[in-house]
Amino acid sequence: MTQDTSRLPPHVADAHCRSACDTREQISQGRLTPGQAVQDCIARVQQHEPAVRAWQSFDPAVALAQAAHPASDLLHGIAIGLKDLIDTRAWPTGYGSPIYEGHQPDRDGWVVRAVQAQGGVPLGKLVTTEFGYFQPGPTANPWDTARTPGGSSSGSAAAVAAGMVPLAFGTQTAGSLIRPASYCGVWALKATFGRYPLDGIKGLSHSLDTLGWMARSANDLELLRAALDQEDFAPLPALAAPRLLFSATHLAPMLDAGGAAAWAEGLQRLGQAGIPLEDAALPPLLAALFEAQKTIMAWEATRSLAPELAAHRDRMGAALVQLLEHGQTVTQTAYDDAQALARQGRSWLAGRLQGADALLVPAAPGEAPLGLAATGDPAFSRVWNLLGNPCVNVPGLFGPNHMPIGLQLVGHPQRERDLLAVAKRVGEVLALRPWPVCPAG
Repeated sequence: MTQDTSRLPPHVADAHCRSACDTREQISQGRLTPGQAVQDCIARVQQHEPAVRAWQSFDPAVALAQAAHPASDLLHGIAIGLKDLIDTRAWPTGYGSPIYEGHQPDRDGWVVRAVQAQGGVPLGKLVTTEFGYFQPGPTANPWDTARTPGGSSSGSAAAVAAGMVPLAFGTQTAGSLIRPASYCGVWALKATFGRYPLDGIKGLSHSLDTLGWMARSANDLELLRAALDQEDFAPLPALAAPRLLFSATHLAPMLDAGGAAAWAEGLQRLGQAGIPLEDAALPPLLAALFEAQKTIMAWEATRSLAPELAAHRDRMGAALVQLLEHGQTVTQTAYDDAQALARQGRSWLAGRLQGADALLVPAAPGEAPLGLAATGDPAFSRVWNLLGNPCVNVPGLFGPNHMPIGLQLVGHPQRERDLLAVAKRVGEVLALRPWPVCPAG
């Protein structure tokens, strides 16, 4: 893989786009003001938004006013994007649905309050699919604007990939963080289920919805984690040889040719770098867990969106209506059985991860598909999201069309920093740098 950054597509962030950690360091050293850092991001939005269309609501004046407040917190002067499932007082929150067009919450969601308390500067709201499900918005993939960025955190992945913001929040119910991060070539952390409050975030499935965020390096992911956990920030430690389990899982036939080649290349590179790899030999239980995730999501979504379905069925996307109608047919017994399977799966995975630092699995079937009418398949994240473990997308691989393909790491619950350290090492092996560039054609 070449490191010639001149070959990057025109809407993809290059070396001149500061990371969150770089921004923090330059501000602390007096070489950059918070206003300048935010203005640079605003300029990127204004330059690339006409093609990428990542933003649902964007107001530079609001962001610059926030950046002018003196502070010395972890995120001071760092621009952040917010998925439009997150309530905000400063911008409308539409949840990706015409039902809520112009909806103005009277209170910020917990995560907005948390980042602002640390000096973070939200730039606005990023496009989401309808209620975090499949109906896409207008956002295009910065690597190729004829392709989807994935979903449901579509705008979040695209904005980070385009260098509009160094950090962006998303959520995941099936594969809504990991898949778009893989498609757009950025890093993403899906936190442990329940670790962070979802107060002020429109819910789809209370057993599955999970907060996460995207960045252009593992250390940037860690910076935001430290801020949310109100800890001092320390760069991730250097790991020589983390112990990895690996499996393409029972879904291996779903990998397309490019995805299968990237998976094989990733394993080869890691092996050549001396990283211990053990075939995880995952059990048949995985297929049952895959179906359990679908059952739980349908049952809970039907109840979460019951008011909207009753009053606004004609304003809801066909795929979402189909999900909700299916959820109405799921019995309480089927739901309870699926939850029992999930508990069994969590017990199994906890035992399987003993002695290992993480499980390596595919992040997506392959490159981002052509077209903006669909967001791709979340299959490779469904089970891990159901089990609740933290997951990271590690970029650095590419498919036959020079589009990014990531690898997914599944870690131990509540050990996000440890998982990010593993991910940083894997990323170093894959790309020799924390941000991938397009290979020579």
